[in-house]
Amino acid sequence: MPTYHIHIEGQVQGVGFRPYVYRMATEAGLSGWVSNTNDGVHIEIEASPEEADIFYHSLVAKAPIMSLILRHSIQEVEEKEFQSFQIVDSREGGEARLLMTPDFAMCDDCRRELPQENNRRYGYPFITCTNCGPRFSIIRRLPYDRERTTMAPFVMCPDCRSEYDNPLDRRYYSQTNSCPACSIQLALYTKDKTLVSSDTGFILQRISRLWEEGKIIAVKGIGGFLLTCDAANAAAVEELRRRKNRPAKPFALMYPDTETLRQDARLAPEAEKLLHSPAAPIVLLPVEEAPPSGIALEPIAPGLGQIGVMLPYAPLYELLLRYFPRPIVATSGNVSGAPICYENEEALNSLSAIADYLLLNNRDIATPQDDSVIRLSPHYGVPVFLRRSRGYAPTLLPPVPSAEKEAVLATGAELKSTFTLLHAGNYYASQYLGALGTLETQERFRETVHHLLSLFEVQPGIIVADKHPGYFSTQLAHEMAKKWNIPVFSYQHHIAHFAALLGEHGLLQAGAPILGIVWDGLGLGDDGQIWGGEFFIYDNYAFRRFSQFEYFNYSLGDKIAREPRLSALMAAQGLEKAEKWLRPKFSKTEWKVYQQLMEREPTIHTSSAGRLFDAAASLLTGRDICTFEGEAAMLLEQLAQRYCRKNGLDMENHYPCINEENGQVSSSSLMNGILESLARGEEREAIAARFHFSLVKAAEAVACRAGVQKLAFSGGVFQNSLLIDLAHHHLGAQYEMFFHRHLSPNDESVSFGQLMCYFIQKEQAKGPQYSP
Repeated sequence: MPTYHIHIEGQVQGVGFRPYVYRMATEAGLSGWVSNTNDGVHIEIEASPEEADIFYHSLVAKAPIMSLILRHSIQEVEEKEFQSFQIVDSREGGEARLLMTPDFAMCDDCRRELPQENNRRYGYPFITCTNCGPRFSIIRRLPYDRERTTMAPFVMCPDCRSEYDNPLDRRYYSQTNSCPACSIQLALYTKDKTLVSSDTGFILQRISRLWEEGKIIAVKGIGGFLLTCDAANAAAVEELRRRKNRPAKPFALMYPDTETLRQDARLAPEAEKLLHSPAAPIVLLPVEEAPPSGIALEPIAPGLGQIGVMLPYAPLYELLLRYFPRPIVATSGNVSGAPICYENEEALNSLSAIADYLLLNNRDIATPQDDSVIRLSPHYGVPVFLRRSRGYAPTLLPPVPSAEKEAVLATGAELKSTFTLLHAGNYYASQYLGALGTLETQERFRETVHHLLSLFEVQPGIIVADKHPGYFSTQLAHEMAKKWNIPVFSYQHHIAHFAALLGEHGLLQAGAPILGIVWDGLGLGDDGQIWGGEFFIYDNYAFRRFSQFEYFNYSLGDKIAREPRLSALMAAQGLEKAEKWLRPKFSKTEWKVYQQLMEREPTIHTSSAGRLFDAAASLLTGRDICTFEGEAAMLLEQLAQRYCRKNGLDMENHYPCINEENGQVSSSSLMNGILESLARGEEREAIAARFHFSLVKAAEAVACRAGVQKLAFSGGVFQNSLLIDLAHHHLGAQYEMFFHRHLSPNDESVSFGQLMCYFIQKEQAKGPQYSP
């Protein structure tokens, strides 16, 4: 009979694809083999042309639910004779061109087995199968097989090996398979590195008691350590804040189950689906004013009407919360300013200053990752990534033309750093890697870049980066380009934001002009000023800066980003009513100094919408100095959300803010409107809502002047779910609107956008045309 070779590419390793092929082939009575290689899954079968065609199409149509098939092919090859169908050893070598499988949350089958006393994995904290468990975080080399992961040191016992070799077993060829007889070991330490116990049962009970006593425990999970404590113990939460040097940034919570969670928060069906998904992210939810579980709401999320929650996505967390069936704080295990801790020795040395006890295990993590964070807009249910990491990274499937022969590395931005690699026609968007302002984060960024390049054994032929020469990501791009003697292409920050959205939606070849509305904190503009409130027209592979927020004084630089009162002072410069509301925010000396500085001719200006949100927040919420990025804007949004929950999204009154002479958004007009509303004694909730609505009306006015029908929204400001809902409510009937779906609107998307800029540039003889 003829022999046929089938090649499947995509996310097809670590998802049970080989066992699936084996079962399909044996059910069809076919002989041959299946194997993993660096470019996917290869299959050979003996079959008639009709049998081969049926098998091939069934194979693709019924693929495992966790798989993502990008490309597939079948061809007749030299005839061979097979006695049976087998899974054969993976083959290394050749170009690596498969999608990396992300880590998966514990599946329902494993969750059912975990508490069964007659099951040999009863109470085993590392239960997994072919459908769940760590993947990306444990891979050292490709293709994906146990010996090339951090599971390599754990030799399977006879029972596990029997499951591994049994085609009818759920753990057939499960690379993470283990049990108590060949187990990954837990170890509980005190902060002074004294071993308390390595007995699992004792540890689970002891940690429950320690949480009861108000202790802080560092727990090693899938992508790194989490710092945990009893969420109902206000003193413990406050102590965690003090030790972590995190005065106000909200803490994430882990709930034992949806029943407990539903009592504390409003859980929409879409949010529940996300929580139970294989990615199992943190989801932001509106919280009840007096949560029945007793969580210490104000210390956990100061001033906010929402909490970030997740469910136990790993068996270790499931067991811990069976012994302690209440919510716990579960925040990233890191020292302030440093990336997430993921190595045992590192944790014992650095986290001991924060945690009272540390729960380690002896399975290494190859790629550290924070938990992903998603929110849903309250009225329209639009999902927004606030952080894309565990469970999603690094797979990205944009509907853009493939570039088979190019290897291009994009190094992204500075604050919400990521990088994106294009290799063999596939896109790999890294997990969130933090703000690149510290040496530790810079080294983590560098290590993660080189780890991904080494997995694919690829050296980029081109590097793309941000135009800002002070960004570490830009400096690293030039360092690597010099080492490899390859070119670097640099792109303006906000253009890259817009391009990322175009790439996500397959709009690079759009037939009609698109208005890009890109609002964020800051980015170096082509005119040397600080941009951040931008309107671009994209048409025929070219960008044009169509409008902007009017510039205001930015002479104090990054200090303004940390002190919303300074944003208010600068944005309201020259307004008569401003002094009454602003002067009390400063000491006499400060006021005098800043007034003198403002009398000078400013050398740096900004159009930043993010700083305008800070200015409004200072006036309306009283938050004048921030302890984390976006703090003031979050409080302003919550203030406006409270108004909209009571009054809905239908609004008429807004602050007119379009300068009719130049079509720009007048920052001073917006500030003046807020000051007049305050002078009239209007409710601050209503003023905050009107500020949001005014920005949507400003976007509508610019769109009308541009004469476009398509609007694309990007930038960190569009993490604001109320702004998204208001845009849908008031603009949705008139315009076709595009928001990020698979990437965050914040600077995490910039690296992918830089790649899109590169491809757009290739479509032009002179590159994208930016008109300041």
